[in-house]
Amino acid sequence: MTRLSLSLCVLAALAVPASSFAQAPDAAPTVEQANPALASALKGAWRSADNVARDQYRHPAETLSFFQVAPGEAVIEITPGGGWYSEILAPYLHDGGQYIAAVVDPAAYPEGKSRDYQQKNKTNLETKFSAAADQYGKAKVVAYDPKAPVFGAANSMDTVLTFRNVHNWRMAGQAEGMFKGFYEVLKPGGVLGVVEHRAKADVPADDKSGYVGEAQVIAMAEAAGFKLEAKSEVNANPLDTKDHPNGVWTLPPVNRHEDADAAKYKAIGESDRMTLRFVKPAN
Repeated sequence: MTRLSLSLCVLAALAVPASSFAQAPDAAPTVEQANPALASALKGAWRSADNVARDQYRHPAETLSFFQVAPGEAVIEITPGGGWYSEILAPYLHDGGQYIAAVVDPAAYPEGKSRDYQQKNKTNLETKFSAAADQYGKAKVVAYDPKAPVFGAANSMDTVLTFRNVHNWRMAGQAEGMFKGFYEVLKPGGVLGVVEHRAKADVPADDKSGYVGEAQVIAMAEAAGFKLEAKSEVNANPLDTKDHPNGVWTLPPVNRHEDADAAKYKAIGESDRMTLRFVKPAN
C-alpha cells in the first residue's frame, strides 16, 4: 500500500487540514479495512501484554495512519526507548520497507551514569531485535550524537517519527539540532510525525513538567524548513489537567505519585498529546 492510498482510505477520518482544522467526516473506513497489514502488526502475538494495554491511550493504528506510514517505506524512529512502537513498526515494514531505530550514542557521553543509561537502552533494543528474527530481522539500530545529530545519508528516508521526546531535547538545549537532522535525512516530500505531551501554553525551555506548547513545536519544525501539513486530535486527553505534582510522569505509565492517588491518575489516563504531521517541501 502506498502513502497515497493510505491518505485516500484513512486520513479523511483522521487528518485535520492545517488550513482549517475542521472535523473529518465519519464515513471513512476503519484502519483494519483500509490497511490490513497494519492491523495484522497491531494484533501480533509478539507484542507484550503491557504494551498492548497502552493502545487505548496511544492509538497506534490511527496515529500511524495519520502519519501515512506505508509498508514499503524507509522509516526511522528517534529514541524509541524500550521499543513500544518498534513492536508494531518493524514487523509492519519487514517485507517491503525498512525500520531503523535511532538511539543516542553512548560514546557521546563521558564514562558515568549517562553513558551507562544510554548503553543499556541501546543493548536492550538490540537484544530485543536479535531475539525475534521473524519480526525484527531487517530492523536496524543506529547511534547518533545528540549534540550534532546525523541520522543517515541526506535525503534517504521517507518518514521520521518521534513519540514524546521533544521535551527532553528542549531541556538539554538540543531540540533545534534534532529538527535540523530530521530535515536533512528526509527525502523531499518526506514526512515528520511528532507526538508530544501538550502544555496549556508556551513553556520555558528548562521547564521540568514534560509538557511543551504546541505552537513551540510547530515553530521549531518550521524553523528547520518543515511545513505543517495537518494536525490530529487522536491522542488528545481532555481529562489531563497538566498541573500534576511530578509533571507528566505523575500519570500512567510512569505513575510517580502517592499510592493513595492511584485511582485518581488511572482515571485520567496518559497525557494530553499533540499529533502533528510535517512535510519536507519537495522543492
